[in-house]
Amino acid sequence: MSARPAVAIIGIGNMGGAMAANLLTRGWAVEVCDIDPAKVADLKEKGASALAVPAQAAINSVAFIVCVVDAAQTDVVLFGPHGLARMLQPGHTVMLCPTISPQDVEAFAVRLAALGVHTLDAPMSGGPARARDGSMSLMVACAPAVYEQQAGLLQALSGKVFRISDHPGDGARTKLVNNLLAGINLVGAAEVLALAGRLGLDPARTLDVIEQSSGQSWIGSDRMRRALAGDYAPRAHVTLLEKDTRLAVEAARAAGFEGPLGAHASEVFAAAHRAGLAGLDDAAIFRYLADQ
Repeated sequence: MSARPAVAIIGIGNMGGAMAANLLTRGWAVEVCDIDPAKVADLKEKGASALAVPAQAAINSVAFIVCVVDAAQTDVVLFGPHGLARMLQPGHTVMLCPTISPQDVEAFAVRLAALGVHTLDAPMSGGPARARDGSMSLMVACAPAVYEQQAGLLQALSGKVFRISDHPGDGARTKLVNNLLAGINLVGAAEVLALAGRLGLDPARTLDVIEQSSGQSWIGSDRMRRALAGDYAPRAHVTLLEKDTRLAVEAARAAGFEGPLGAHASEVFAAAHRAGLAGLDDAAIFRYLADQ
């Protein structure tokens, strides 16, 4: 397959790195930038070009993908001393993949629009394995012309592209709703398996039952299988769902909505962080609850 125009990815952690590897496999020319030189070196071996700073991205890149952790990092990547804004040109597209507040997405979109730059609001879901094989989900909000222009890239990145709306910020809203439910489901799965152990049941056998019954959830099965095996190597740190559920609860309150479960689930992630589990996989919620 002949190489396609370059795509710059800023932030090549678990998800960004997997996205870069996927695009390289599909014949895309990929530029990468990250504060971790080992991650950059790994992708260079796979064929990526390394950027010392975001502003070095190729001016003819088809899109500039930001895949960092939060709004503060996104601001530095876009508008910091060595940020993308120094080289962006009218007609360029910035694809925002972090889970951040809708208000932050809207504010970034306004600042980019002042430069003539399009914003593609595209938070992700599915985890690194699905990002690597191109089967993850993207929740996309952008102008119709931008969506059409970037359709090839979106299809390469995701087997499930959900067209949310024309308004950047709505992708972020959808992601927060999804991740709040993921957090609620994960806390619930961890709670009941911790309870199973306290009742003298075999948690693994109990999970076998749940997976074939009405209590099944994808995140519950995925995370609890790892937890029961003692595998807490971080695919998604506790801090990520802590952040995401907090942002979701803040968005709910700003909209005048106070549900019965979201704030409680969010506090469990915050408590696990305080208990010293922040650097572990979010499956460690089971460890936190089992130790109570």
